[in-house]
Amino acid sequence: MTDALAQVANLPGVAEAVADARTAVDRLLGHRILRRRSAEVSTESALRGARATAVLEGASVTLEELRSTENPSDPTVQGALRVSAELGSLAETWRQAPRQVLARLHVLAAADAVDSADLGRPRADRAAKDPLGLGEPPAPAEVAARLDMLSGLLTGPTKAPALVVAAIAHGELLTLRPFGWGDGIVARAAERLTLVARGLDPKSLTAPEVGHAELADGYVSALRGYATGTQEGVAGWIRHCADATAAAARDSQAICEAFLRG
Repeated sequence: MTDALAQVANLPGVAEAVADARTAVDRLLGHRILRRRSAEVSTESALRGARATAVLEGASVTLEELRSTENPSDPTVQGALRVSAELGSLAETWRQAPRQVLARLHVLAAADAVDSADLGRPRADRAAKDPLGLGEPPAPAEVAARLDMLSGLLTGPTKAPALVVAAIAHGELLTLRPFGWGDGIVARAAERLTLVARGLDPKSLTAPEVGHAELADGYVSALRGYATGTQEGVAGWIRHCADATAAAARDSQAICEAFLRG
């Protein structure tokens, strides 16, 4: 059987970018503060990730506001916080039943924004929100077929690195925008879940959402490249995701240093 993800991993520049990101994550995982305070680092990373993914989805919120406001009024921020809080409990199911987890992620992301009958269900005749300005998404029939294909890739064997699998999950979901609202939150959560479930960052200490927000100028253009389906476009997207992961690892390294200083 052809290992499609491994073939993607061999595209130009991908292996080098993935190796650099892995080095950054490994450097973080070796920080001495994690021997006793890894849970606190993970919690702070989750909060930063929630804020970053909400901002990428069009919300305006600061970390200080998230720390001081118990119940934010913006449904995008509420959804991002719910997703971030529940990610840790979904990693094992993600490996076995990604469609089930995607539905759950949408319920969490969109509970305050869409009709309850639409929660967790791929769009049929619903218009898809486009906060990133990506353009018209694929039709529902194509979405259904590609979601099945993605599920097969995520549950099948592959020699591709975790970061490559995570990038494909993220890129595919944002290209499809399968639910019509909150798809960016779901897609970025799927990327982070993949990094956790496949062992690159098992304690969820890095927030790739933070990296994508830091590299926001290249985020949309890289996504558009992925959507073309060309080798160049797909490779560029994976390199962007690797750069975002490395940036996120550096951000978490800074969290560790702050804890170390007290």
